[in-house]
Amino acid sequence: MDNTEKLQKVLARAGFGSRREVENWIAAGRIKVNGKIAEIGERVSDEDLIVVDGKKLAPQKKIKEERRVLLYNKPEDEICSRKDPEGRPTVFDRLPPIKHGRWVSIGRLDINTSGLLLFTTDGELANKLTHPSSQIEREYAVRVMGEVKPEMIQAMHKGVVIDGHLCRFTDIQYYAGEGINQWYHVVLMEGRNREVRKLWESQGLKVSRLKRVRFGPIFIPSEVTRGKFQELKKQEIDKLLKAAEASSE
Repeated sequence: MDNTEKLQKVLARAGFGSRREVENWIAAGRIKVNGKIAEIGERVSDEDLIVVDGKKLAPQKKIKEERRVLLYNKPEDEICSRKDPEGRPTVFDRLPPIKHGRWVSIGRLDINTSGLLLFTTDGELANKLTHPSSQIEREYAVRVMGEVKPEMIQAMHKGVVIDGHLCRFTDIQYYAGEGINQWYHVVLMEGRNREVRKLWESQGLKVSRLKRVRFGPIFIPSEVTRGKFQELKKQEIDKLLKAAEASSE
């Protein structure tokens, strides 16, 4: 039985980037396997010694066994890039350091959106969960300014073409408030850039606050306050894995 895997798959799972990004690194000679410069398409086993930019990769068995997922309650004004040329705070600033690999964000939230953001040490899991075909539900709490009419709700349910894509909410529920301070909970299946805001704006309404409260089977717990994180337990990670596997079937 062949117990090898393609090198780019192994490094994607370890959180170094997408398989395509890793292939570029291999082509650039940044990766060595057992002391030799790696080749694209090369297969490796748990016993092989992999070095990326001079840094030794943890054994594959260990990475698979120690898959970790963090739930972070993102404040507004933090960006989802690792580093920012403008020096703005990033979501990675508060995360705990890890010895092997790195934290990979499962999707993104724009700078003005707060709430649930997941990070994992398993880059392959992140890729599966954020792929457009995954069809994983994302739920948001939205504060809307303006008069919300039934026909607007109907239009956002049915779908609106925005930037060449048909965008729609699969669920819209009134939550609380009145006048310019109405809260709704909405669900969509894809996380396109500013899609929630753009859907409401298509109806002439303005979103004044936006917070993600759920990603797939994972809800944000009340005890994880803004700027704090919590490591997911094994049964929660298993739920995410199940959602990822269902999406790739």
